[in-house]
Amino acid sequence: MNISEKQRADILVQALPYIKHFSGKTVVVKYGGSSMIDEELKNAVMTDIILLSLVGIHVVLIHGGGPEINDMLKKIGKEPKFVNGLRYTDEETMEIVQMVLAGKVNKSLTQLIESQGGRALGLCGIDGGMLKAKKLSDGDYGLVGELDKVDIRPITDALANGYIPVVSPIAAGENGEVYNINADTAAARIAAELSAEKLILMTDIKGLLRDKNDESTLIEEVDINEVMMLKRNGIISGGMIPKIDCCVEAVRRGVKSTTIIDGRVKHSIIIEMLSREGVGTMLVGGKD
Repeated sequence: MNISEKQRADILVQALPYIKHFSGKTVVVKYGGSSMIDEELKNAVMTDIILLSLVGIHVVLIHGGGPEINDMLKKIGKEPKFVNGLRYTDEETMEIVQMVLAGKVNKSLTQLIESQGGRALGLCGIDGGMLKAKKLSDGDYGLVGELDKVDIRPITDALANGYIPVVSPIAAGENGEVYNINADTAAARIAAELSAEKLILMTDIKGLLRDKNDESTLIEEVDINEVMMLKRNGIISGGMIPKIDCCVEAVRRGVKSTTIIDGRVKHSIIIEMLSREGVGTMLVGGKD
C-alpha cells in the first residue's frame, strides 16, 4: 500500500499525544503465540518494541516459547504433556524448558532486537535472584512454580542503562530447584512490581468476544468489576480465563491498564499504543 507524505505526517501527528503520555513510563509486553513463529510478524514485533524504546517508553519483553519447547521434546522422543492448560514439567522437561527459553529463544530475540538497531539485554528469572518460586500446590504439574518473590532490580538496572530487558520466565526455588513459570503470570507480576503504565498480552485471538464464534462481537473494554459476571455468563471461558485473571491481578496490584491483543495483526503493539484505534480488549481498574 502506497501512502502519501501528508498521510505519513498525519499518522505521526496522531501518535504524538500517545507518545507524550507514555514517554518515561514502563510498558510490559508478554510475547507469545503465532507472532513468535511467523518471521514477518516476529520482525514487526521487534520493530514496534524498538520504536517505543526510541521515543522514550521503557519496554520490558517477557517471552514464552511453547512451540520451540515442543519441537525439542519431540527431537528427544518425549511427548509434550499438559494438565489444565499448563505444561507438565518433570525434571527432564525442565532441563529442556530452561535450555530452550533461557538459551535459544531468549538469545535469538535479544540478537534480533540488536540486529534491527535496538539495545537489548537477555535475562532469565534466575539472574540476580529476579524470580523466586515455590512448587505450584494446586494440582500435580511437576516443576511448575508459583511466584513467591520478585526482585525487579535486574530489570530496572537494564532500563536505566538504555537496554530493553528480554526476560524468560524461569524461577529459582529455595533449595536449588528450577521452576517453569507461566509467561502470562510472570508478565503480570513483573508489571505490577514495576508499577507499569500498561501490560500487553499477545495472543492468537482478537480479544474477548461476546460470541466466541463471531469476531465482530469484540468487547473493547472491561471493568475488572464486571469479570465475575462475564464468567458466570460464559463469556469468559476456557483458555481466556487465566489470561483475564492475570490482567485483573495486574490491575489490582497497580498497573493502570492491561490489554489482550491479537498478535496475528502486524504492528498490533504500535496500533494499540500509539493510535486512537487500539486493538483487542482492555481491562481497567474497577469503578465502585
